[in-house]
Amino acid sequence: MSGAPLWTGEQLLQAMGARRVGSLPATVSGISIDTRTLEPGDAFFAIQGEARDGHEFVAGAVEKGAALAVVDEAHASRFNGAGSYAVVDDVLRAMERAGVARRAELKAGVVAVTGSVGKTGTKEALRLVLSRQGETHAPVASYNNHWGVPLTLCRTPASVRYGVYEIGMNAPGEILPLAKLVTPDVAIVTTVQPVHLAAFESVDGIAREKASIFQGLKPGGAAIVNADVAQAGLLRKLAEASPAGRVISFGEHADADVRLVSCALKADLSTVDAVVLGQPVAYRLGSPGKHIVLNSLAVLAAVEALGADLALAALALGELKPPVGRGASQMLNAPAGTFILIDESYNGNPASMRAAIENLGRMPVSGRGRRIAVLGDMLELGETGPDLHKGLAGAVDENNVDLVFACGPLMRGLYDALPARHRGAYAAQASGLEPLVVDAIRAGDVLTVKGSLGSRMGPIVKAITARFPAAATDE
Repeated sequence: MSGAPLWTGEQLLQAMGARRVGSLPATVSGISIDTRTLEPGDAFFAIQGEARDGHEFVAGAVEKGAALAVVDEAHASRFNGAGSYAVVDDVLRAMERAGVARRAELKAGVVAVTGSVGKTGTKEALRLVLSRQGETHAPVASYNNHWGVPLTLCRTPASVRYGVYEIGMNAPGEILPLAKLVTPDVAIVTTVQPVHLAAFESVDGIAREKASIFQGLKPGGAAIVNADVAQAGLLRKLAEASPAGRVISFGEHADADVRLVSCALKADLSTVDAVVLGQPVAYRLGSPGKHIVLNSLAVLAAVEALGADLALAALALGELKPPVGRGASQMLNAPAGTFILIDESYNGNPASMRAAIENLGRMPVSGRGRRIAVLGDMLELGETGPDLHKGLAGAVDENNVDLVFACGPLMRGLYDALPARHRGAYAAQASGLEPLVVDAIRAGDVLTVKGSLGSRMGPIVKAITARFPAAATDE
């Protein structure tokens, strides 16, 4: 790690095109948009949030020791007292300019990741494998939107060897400007699925939006595409029309450049045999699921494109663990024994829901234990939503799921489509389902809790862990 500061005060001021009010700090140690997590020495950017204006919290940021507060001209007259201020035309635009300036400084290999499913998991896998080969920076959470991407760029130390950035979208036209901010050396589209269909006319439209990440590539960079999806040809065509110097495909398809030969899927890990651009590679994945196996191929494709060590990367994948809310599991004590809780509460869409159900089907149960799926609505699916929920009934039966507890108007369709033997309970909202799930748990069970973030499945996980203490386990 370099001992250099994240920014000097003068450097940040110039990058933003700001004017100074008060004294200018010699250094800035961090970038913050939230006074709850602000540390002394940070620069606080008073961006406009969905519910509150960051300018309301400037005084609190200064009191907590912010080295600098970035405010706009419209509010500047409020802040002529103690503290250091940078005044800009627009705070978010200023953060973008600072992010662009930092990106221009980097001598790092930069990877950008998007996709309908698997962005965050792939970002975390890249963070893991690249950090074994040099200083690596990636966002601490799913900071993949119009403020999250420039924030992550501003937080990237100039000394890093690798940078990993996640780019998301909810509507057409959102990915391209973020990709141009990042200007990656390598860009990945993990997959294309019927997610956010409420904002797009077709899955092909989603594919075009995802593929716009390739337009942000540095000239000669690498575009990494999924060879297994129906839109693979479209993705390749759009990649070839971008500044990319090469296109690398991954998947099970016989023609994939990074190809899955075989894998053994277990409850808590997978073993993989693959061919990476002609080179056989065998490795273990510490995180379970076929979707994780396929995304690991994209990770190895990126490693190869960056010129990093493929063998070291494959070895590091054995340490991969699911992010919180995205498949992390824990063993808890119930009366007369233990049970396993799998937390998939952060997000839900048709592809990831099926993957979670498949993984639940691989989990062993003991004694009188059951495989239980606790499911909330998958949102933003448009007119296809009801059919996509009902369509999960086959996956429940095929993967030996014993009971389904469901909540939300869309999951009502799935619940009604299930045979009586699979019906645990239904509630209109997650809050109503919570006590029914908690009371049903017994020793030997395995539970998966999953739904879109807006379905509020997270509190069900918290209720379970509040009722049942963690069990002692051997690593």
